[in-house]
Amino acid sequence: MLSGKTILVTGGTGSFGKAFVRQVFRDYEPHKVIVYSRDEFKQYQMAQMFTSDRLRFFIGDVRDEKRLSRALTGVDYVIHAAAMKQVPAAEYNPFEAVQTNIMGAQNLINAALEAKVQKVVALSTDKACNPVNLYGATKLCSDKLFIAANAYSGKLNTRFAVVRYGNVLGSRGSVVPLFRQLAPTGEIPVTDERMTRFWITLPQAVRFVIDSFALMSGGELFIPKIPSMRITDLAEAVAPGCRIKKVGIRPGEKLHEMMISRDDSRHLFELHDRYIKMPDFPFWKVVLPEGATPVLDNFEYASDTNSTWLNVEQLREVLQQEGVVE
Repeated sequence: MLSGKTILVTGGTGSFGKAFVRQVFRDYEPHKVIVYSRDEFKQYQMAQMFTSDRLRFFIGDVRDEKRLSRALTGVDYVIHAAAMKQVPAAEYNPFEAVQTNIMGAQNLINAALEAKVQKVVALSTDKACNPVNLYGATKLCSDKLFIAANAYSGKLNTRFAVVRYGNVLGSRGSVVPLFRQLAPTGEIPVTDERMTRFWITLPQAVRFVIDSFALMSGGELFIPKIPSMRITDLAEAVAPGCRIKKVGIRPGEKLHEMMISRDDSRHLFELHDRYIKMPDFPFWKVVLPEGATPVLDNFEYASDTNSTWLNVEQLREVLQQEGVVE
């Protein structure tokens, strides 16, 4: 699928970008992979991790459409991972989040169309479903921009799709490093003992995105079937025997996460490993993957009502496999 292709990853120095580069060079023979980001020091650090002469680094910001157009020259596939992700930072600096997450998305769409890119997959978040904070609201808007962009491509054949998943084990901003850091104190802060979250590993997220390139025809929203976990079980898995200190839900935070609401379940289909939300307004031809079946009426996909769960032992096993805990 990716062999012989030139692939660009926006925000490519982040956790996903590093994992993607590692996996794509291990499993495929891409012509070139371009990391597009605005922090030259992070690019320098990432360059020390890889030795491939097919890896390139391009300084640029998704707010700069002209720079994006230059970077996308000759590119076949794009993964859009750049975003302003921290909930408190977005609440305090709302228009900065809008400029990066919404205007940046539109800039990439325009540049991808101009460069005649074949396929674009944009990374979303569970916070974009029924958003209660600005980060989620900007990502919902971004998702809709990418899906609607398929109506603009015409004979250019550029296709856009979106991938939405939950918390990523080992990513920057994950609660696991904080729990590890505080484990020696014997006390772990938890916002609410009832809290649940979806959970996916970085390799699983990368694999899901790569598979979505193969499945997409344009306009789909792909959501993986992944397990849920209780935040108290995660604390016990990381720091066995620690006391739980309840600190209260933070502004913009949900007790449980949702990736598909009942309203989203219209035009929603199911495969063995994922759900596929087809576009509500398909002004272009969309092909449903073979074997996909419609979900039941009023279906929803939330972390507290999920059918698949990780217990403490399973969480600890996953953390050990990923090298997060010993």
